[in-house]
Amino acid sequence: MTEVVLEVNDLTRRFGEVIANDGIELRVRAGEVVGLLGHNGAGKTTLVSQIVGLLRPHGGAIHVAGVDAIASPATARRCVALQPQAQAPLDGLTPRTAIEIAGRLRGMSRAEARRSAHALADDLDIGEWLDRRATPDGGGISGGVRRLTAFAMAAVAPVPLIVLDEPTNDVDAARRRRLWKTVRRLGDEGAGVLLVTHNVVEAERVVDSLVVLDRGRVVATGSPSQLRGSSDHDLQLELSLHPNGLHPNGTDPSESPSEVPFPIIRRVRAGRRVLLTLSAADAAAAVTWATALRAAQRIEGYALAPATLEDAYLAATANTDAHTKDAADV
Repeated sequence: MTEVVLEVNDLTRRFGEVIANDGIELRVRAGEVVGLLGHNGAGKTTLVSQIVGLLRPHGGAIHVAGVDAIASPATARRCVALQPQAQAPLDGLTPRTAIEIAGRLRGMSRAEARRSAHALADDLDIGEWLDRRATPDGGGISGGVRRLTAFAMAAVAPVPLIVLDEPTNDVDAARRRRLWKTVRRLGDEGAGVLLVTHNVVEAERVVDSLVVLDRGRVVATGSPSQLRGSSDHDLQLELSLHPNGLHPNGTDPSESPSEVPFPIIRRVRAGRRVLLTLSAADAAAAVTWATALRAAQRIEGYALAPATLEDAYLAATANTDAHTKDAADV
């Protein structure tokens, strides 16, 4: 059996009357990329802070590479590399220096750290900024390059567990793709990776399994296909509704099943967006119906695409109000 590098059992953490983590169960095995999904305020960062020893839980257990992370946080911390949600303090350093220092602190020789830093710079396409110094006023290197440097600092040396908290924040689309490819490589080379994100669509490309948090609780777990709960050939019809009060026909035409001329596998409403999962065999009927709705000005527009994790994720977290109101993550 593959070694478990992170095991979280019945973990609970409170802030006053607020229960930020409520009986969380989580496993990450060597060679596995596990996505931890959740809206802002779902409890993701609180969980990460306990895994790396920055917060002490009020109940439950955490083991990292077999080490009791609550009883021996310093020992467990040596088994984890973390890219935090906040930007790394790089002022006065070049990306090369920061990455190499992170490698040396993990026990790499100077030559090993240099080689690994150069390889990661190539992987992430940040070579032209590798020797540019970051300045306290935010100059020298951009926020995206700072973010990629922080990722490289976490990935530079082999460790049992790598925790990445929103690694693609501020990163442009082309380099996000490179970052996801590197995340997948880290898992394939044997590291356990816990990927904390709210980017459902991009996470699906690299993860082996997913854990969905909502208001501090695990509300869904499984592989991407298990969570989708539908065939790989199913489609998703997205209806864009009119803003409330701005159009007399601005109601949701899918609310009444009798109005929909094809079977719906799953329906999810998120603000002005309605996501309908349907069989590919009903694609023509769906397009005809949606086109008629738009012509009658009952919707602003529509899109038909392969079904993704997004509608399953929204369905799992449908009871939260975080779809329309952001809060600081706890």
